[in-house]
Amino acid sequence: MNKGKAYEDIACEYLNSLGYKILARNFHCRFSEIDILALDGDTLVVVEVKGAKDERFGNPAERFGKKKMQRLLRCAYLYMERENLSCELRIDLITVLRGRVNHYKGVSFD
Repeated sequence: MNKGKAYEDIACEYLNSLGYKILARNFHCRFSEIDILALDGDTLVVVEVKGAKDERFGNPAERFGKKKMQRLLRCAYLYMERENLSCELRIDLITVLRGRVNHYKGVSFD
C-alpha cells in the first residue's frame, strides 16, 4: 500500500471521528493537489497530510511551508468556484508519526 494513502486514510478516520464531512480526496488542480477537503460545520477545511514512521528526517510538520500553503489556497479557491461554495476556508495540517495523529488547525505563516 502507498504510504501517503495510508497516512491519508488515518487522517480521514480521525476527521470522521471529530464529525468532519469528507468532501474529496486528492483533488488536483494546475497549482497543487489537496490531500483532503472536508467540512467542519460551515467551514471548508483544506487538509494537508504529512506522515513518517520516525523522526530520522525531522518532524513531518517541518515539511509544510508557506509556498505549499499558497498553492493549496489557490487550488481551494478553484474547488470552491467549481462547486459553487461560499463559505469560510481554513487550512489544517495533520501529521502522522509512529501512528500518532497531530492536528494543527488554522495553519498560517504570517
